[in-house]
Amino acid sequence: MQLSENLSSLMTRPLVLALVTFTIICFMWELLVSSYQISESVFPGPVTVYGSFWQLLVDGSLLKHTVASLYRVTVGFYLAALLGIPLGIFLGRIVLAKKILYPVIQFLKPISPLAWIPMAMLWFGIGDKPAIFLIFLSCFFPLVVATSIAVGSINKAYFQVAANFNFSRTDVLFKVIVPAIIPDLVTALRLTVSIAWLVVVAAEMIAVQSGLGFLILDSRNALRMDDVIVAMVVIGFIGLLLDYVVKQLGKGEAMVWKKIP
Repeated sequence: MQLSENLSSLMTRPLVLALVTFTIICFMWELLVSSYQISESVFPGPVTVYGSFWQLLVDGSLLKHTVASLYRVTVGFYLAALLGIPLGIFLGRIVLAKKILYPVIQFLKPISPLAWIPMAMLWFGIGDKPAIFLIFLSCFFPLVVATSIAVGSINKAYFQVAANFNFSRTDVLFKVIVPAIIPDLVTALRLTVSIAWLVVVAAEMIAVQSGLGFLILDSRNALRMDDVIVAMVVIGFIGLLLDYVVKQLGKGEAMVWKKIP
C-alpha cells in the first residue's frame, strides 16, 4: 500500500511527467521512422540524433555554438531590461510622457526584429553586435509596454497612503511601485526571454558565423538533418531552462521586496 502511494506521488511530479512524455514521444518518433523507412537525410530517428548529439558534444562544437548563442541572448536581454523597465515605469507614472512616447512605441513594437536585419548588418557589420541589437529590439518594446501597463494598474490608494506618510519619490518607487509590479514583470520577462531565444536563432542564420542558428543553417547546407535536430533539441531545452530560471528569480525577488520595511 505504501509502495503504491509512493509511486503515485512520484508519477504526479512535473519533472517525472515531463520525462515520461518525452520518452513516449521519442518512442513514437523512432517507431514512425522505422515503420515507414524514412531516409535519415530527410527525417532521422532519435537514435541517429543521439549519436550526432554525442559527436557534436565530444568535439566541442555544440558547446561552442551554445555558449555563443547564450552570450548574445544574455547581453541583448539585459540591455533591454535595464533600459525598458525604467522607461516603462516612467511612462506608467507620467501621463504627459506616455501620451507623447506611447504612440511611437506602439508603432515600432509590431515590426518584426527580423525586418531590421539589413540595417543591423549595415550599421554593425558581421558578428555579435547585429545579433545583440536584434535581440535588444525584440525584448525592449514588449518590456516597456508591459511595465507601463503594470504601473498604470496599481491601485491609486497605495499612492495616496504613500503621500500621507510623506514618502519620497525613491520610497514610492522601491516600496510601492516595484513590489506591486513584480508578478506582472516576471511574466513579461518570461515572455521576452523566449522571444529573445527565438530571434537569436534567426539572427545567427544571417549575421554571424557561430551559434545554434548558424549550426542549423550550416548543417542544412551539408544535408545533416541529424545535426539540425540536435540544435533544435538544445534550443528547446535551453528555452525551458531560461524560463525556469526567470521564474525562480522572480519568486526570490518578490520575497526580497516583501522583507523591505
